[in-house]
Amino acid sequence: MSLITQQVYRSANGDRWSLLTDTSSGRKFVRHQANPSSGGHVTDTDVEDFLAVDGSGPEFAALRSLLGQTSGRSA
Repeated sequence: MSLITQQVYRSANGDRWSLLTDTSSGRKFVRHQANPSSGGHVTDTDVEDFLAVDGSGPEFAALRSLLGQTSGRSA
């Protein structure tokens, strides 16, 4: 499995969100990596599931912008 990684957003406290694409399957998912003081846990969520939350945080807006979307619904 080969992955293409694009940074989506990095918060002031050090949390990071990235968009990953599996080049063999085409699967896209969001990887959230918590900052070290919060344990540094890594969570992967399919893009559709991430956007289904319809969150208003900057990480959601940044992902929508990266994907060229204006709403919380995936195209």
